[in-house]
Amino acid sequence: MQQATNPTPEKFLKACEVTSQTGFGKSFIYNEIKAGRFPAPVKIGPRASRWKLSAVNAWMAAQG
Repeated sequence: MQQATNPTPEKFLKACEVTSQTGFGKSFIYNEIKAGRFPAPVKIGPRASRWKLSAVNAWMAAQG
């Protein structure tokens, strides 16, 4: 019998971490989200949002 392996939990980034990771400022990131060209953040509370690291990494890889 095989045991199921636990997948690595998703890491979430704050806006400052997204800007650091991508090299782009917050205004650029939010404009790209609005245009549908950057992953939207996930709401984790009434005044808090985070980005999935996997989504940000996928976007960066797609930029070539």
